[in-house]
Amino acid sequence: MNKVTFMMRNFFGSVVLLHLMGVCLSQFPRPCANSEGLRTKECCPIWEGDSSPCGALSGRGFCTEVLVSEEPNGPQYPHTGIDDRERWPLAFFNRTCRCAGNYGGFNCGECRFGYWGANCAQYRESVRRNIMTMSTVEQQKFISYLNLAKNSINPDYVISTATRAEMGENGENPKFSDINTYDLFVWIHYYVSRDTFLGGPGNVWRDIDFAHESAAFLPWHRVFLLHWENEIRKITGDFNFTIPYWDWRNSQSCEVCTDALMGGRNSLNPNLISPASVFSSWKVICSQPEEYNNREALCNATGEGPLLRNPGNHDRNRVPRLPTTADVDFAVGLPEYETGNMDRFANMSFRNVLEGFASPETGQAVLGQSTMHNSLHVFMNGSMSSVQGSANDPIFLLHHAFIDSIFERWLRTHQPPRSIYPRANAPIGHNDGYYMIPFLPLYRNGDYFLSNKALGYEYAYLLDPGQRFVQEFLTPYLQQAQEIWQWLLGAGILGALIASIMAALIVVARRRWKRNQRRKRALSYGERQPLLQSSSEEGSSSYQTTL
Repeated sequence: MNKVTFMMRNFFGSVVLLHLMGVCLSQFPRPCANSEGLRTKECCPIWEGDSSPCGALSGRGFCTEVLVSEEPNGPQYPHTGIDDRERWPLAFFNRTCRCAGNYGGFNCGECRFGYWGANCAQYRESVRRNIMTMSTVEQQKFISYLNLAKNSINPDYVISTATRAEMGENGENPKFSDINTYDLFVWIHYYVSRDTFLGGPGNVWRDIDFAHESAAFLPWHRVFLLHWENEIRKITGDFNFTIPYWDWRNSQSCEVCTDALMGGRNSLNPNLISPASVFSSWKVICSQPEEYNNREALCNATGEGPLLRNPGNHDRNRVPRLPTTADVDFAVGLPEYETGNMDRFANMSFRNVLEGFASPETGQAVLGQSTMHNSLHVFMNGSMSSVQGSANDPIFLLHHAFIDSIFERWLRTHQPPRSIYPRANAPIGHNDGYYMIPFLPLYRNGDYFLSNKALGYEYAYLLDPGQRFVQEFLTPYLQQAQEIWQWLLGAGILGALIASIMAALIVVARRRWKRNQRRKRALSYGERQPLLQSSSEEGSSSYQTTL
């Protein structure tokens, strides 16, 4: 079934379900991205359901003051008051919607993760599956969704193209820009990990990252994927969509780097994507951090060239091999989530080993090498190998979905209480109570230090054997049958008609042959057959022919 037919078939369901699913996103909601929002520092948009801010009249939420955590940060970032991301989101807004119960979204008009329905009371669990076991139809659908997101301006959110100070004390010079849905998430990943401008060309603080190199690495990317997943459901109307994962354990090459999946290698230039892939025409954004630093400017989402990837032709001293099953098992077996200064130098820390700054054989931090999560980024040897621009490559989604599944394995193995997540002294942005950057509505890091079952999704390979068989082997065939059921039904009806006609013709022919044989015998013996016999035979033949 082509994309147009699929979209038409889902249109009416989309209209009904669009406001029922949790599709809250991040960065700046359009209703708040203006001079008035910046001047009042209030982002409490009206919910159309009752025409009140935050749906207050319906009890969905209310507009309230933002209270940020005052717990001390670690020593890695010694500055104060020079970066808009400090004490997020106070540089932009100090009043936002706080949603009640299972309601969510920047105006409380949607549902939080895992819930849907008019009152957000129905729990729904989706299953993320291995892209290598999906049917060809499902794989093609996923790729078409990516391309649709890349070519669709997001209707609800914009990005900031300047710092808050550049927009004027009272917001008299707002600088926001439209962006397509796929690049919105590329920009988000850039913004959370960019360097801090200290004043003057190239004068930046590099030892800062609000989503990497410490405790929030796993919760932040979990929320990032949930938002991305929900936004794809929103623009396609396919509310059964889930992000697939690539299980790269023990891989010797990039198994998903084919023209049928994420794009093969260009035969004329190994750094480019094959022209047979839709990704060969993609333009990357936010891929030149040094230029932004020299200009003291934010990435404005302008296209900067083709998507680059040359898997396997990387620095083998830095990444001798890709992770193995034994590496993953070792990491999952580590009981401590964070240790020491809770940064990239932490030893025997599950987070640091999984992120790839420590050895998956000894647990000790290693310099000059990239392991686990980091090793895949380096191995891809292209756009995905730079932190700030890595989300340009769609393999980023498959990779991080699998990283999230390993996080889930660790949570189920050790069942840690929230109290073990660091409340204080982690690098800036990583304490339990710190709001994730740059998400609006607001999410605290510690709130997502919990099983994905509470968030409405599961991984196929973590299911019990029976459920796993259904999801990974039976479901693809059932979904293929669903896609072509009309053709199958038509073919079945046509086949039945042809078979009936053929059977009738055979019966008629056989009756006539018998009748001719009897006439020949009658002529031979000079006898006439009884009229009753003849009448009976002709009546029977007519009945069969009519049938």
